[in-house]
Amino acid sequence: MPVPDVLLPADRLGRVHFIGIGGAGLSAIARIMAAQGVPVSGSDDQDTPFLPALRELGVTCHLGYDAAHLGDADTVVVTTAAREDNPEVLEAGRRGLRVLPRSAGLAAVMAGRRVLAVAGTHGKTTTTGLLTSALLAAGADPTYAVGGVLTATGRNADAGSDDLFVAEADESDGAFLVYRPHAAIVTNVEADHLDNWGTEEAYHAAFEEFAGTIDPDGFLVVVGDDAGAADLAAHARRDGLEVITVGEGRDCDLRLEDVAFEGTTSRGRVLRGGEAVGDLVLRIPGRHYLLDALAALAVGLRLGYDASALLEGLGGFTGTGRRMELKGEAGGVRVYDSYAHHPVEIAGDLQAARAVVGDGRLVVAYQPHLVSRTRIFGEQMGVALGAADEVVVLDVYLAREDPDPAVTGALVADAVPLAAEHVLFEPDMDAVPRALVTRARPGDLVLTLGAGSVTALGPRVLELLRDARG
Repeated sequence: MPVPDVLLPADRLGRVHFIGIGGAGLSAIARIMAAQGVPVSGSDDQDTPFLPALRELGVTCHLGYDAAHLGDADTVVVTTAAREDNPEVLEAGRRGLRVLPRSAGLAAVMAGRRVLAVAGTHGKTTTTGLLTSALLAAGADPTYAVGGVLTATGRNADAGSDDLFVAEADESDGAFLVYRPHAAIVTNVEADHLDNWGTEEAYHAAFEEFAGTIDPDGFLVVVGDDAGAADLAAHARRDGLEVITVGEGRDCDLRLEDVAFEGTTSRGRVLRGGEAVGDLVLRIPGRHYLLDALAALAVGLRLGYDASALLEGLGGFTGTGRRMELKGEAGGVRVYDSYAHHPVEIAGDLQAARAVVGDGRLVVAYQPHLVSRTRIFGEQMGVALGAADEVVVLDVYLAREDPDPAVTGALVADAVPLAAEHVLFEPDMDAVPRALVTRARPGDLVLTLGAGSVTALGPRVLELLRDARG
């Protein structure tokens, strides 16, 4: 869906209706608009966890799609997952309403603020949450829009009182090219969403274009340990943009050393130009989360906020929904859920889970996300899952694509480098909780992975564990 040549601020859009309001992206925009006094309504085919908070603000959220739901809307914001034959999309076209993609809707609520955009192939949601938490602790009151629920606030968006706007900037459909940020973080650049970009070269070029949208008086923070992000940093510097590198490498501007992990705690010492900044201690496990936090710290420091306050905010960060989220414990087995759906993300979360489980075993249920991604990366997904002890692979979560009989979860399961008795391809989702409980022992950790409906399995696993273990 094209972005209009002229992007109006939210207060000039009239009444706004959201098609797909239950998603993480559109619900965040709707919440901010509603808080700013814009009349908002929306529809979705699922009653998602984001909708109760919107209803509390007085937003009408319809279940199911019907042309009548548009009412007297002046503007329609449409999810990228909407089909062309969606009756509300068709009605908006018939009436000649202003129709905006998600990116233009987010740009509308950004108007007049200094945007801090968080981009990258992996880690965007967590890093956006970390940056928001750090700035709040340092005395700022930013508006923020995150692709998941901040556990500290129970929300994925809020309208703040100052001029900062922290936003997750999604590259999957090119949305991040619209925002014109004052500053940006790029966590990493590694090929993904090739169904949209076509080639790895085009994907990398999109990040170079994104860096070119940053305010010339602004700055870019990249995780220099990542090869793709390091290449982007070099490109941006050649274009005259201020670049700050973070990481464990000795040539990084903000460097992490003495990294250690203990249970769900991750820690490291932060240095800048050889001078100690302080200790970074997180309540979430994983090396990649430390690097995300280091990038958030770099932005806060560059904006002039106090280092100790920023570190305190990062240390108080309790995560976002679906990012190594503890769902509960029963029968001596802990159950976590995570959004990882790319081979690199899978590897990172399994490494973090190993630190948490200690001497126990790692039992993983993985649901591949998108036919196109599974076709391209299915074998790599399977290889990454080999870091677990027991693996159950579900069938592909289709989302916005049509099924392909040649692309199923079996492609992933067949590539897992474990003995056959430790790998199961189970296309019947209802059978997966029992399969996990059968494999789990006291002291183990069960991890559900994927960007789709697999997240619903954790509570069912816990219930079966309680029944089985008394």
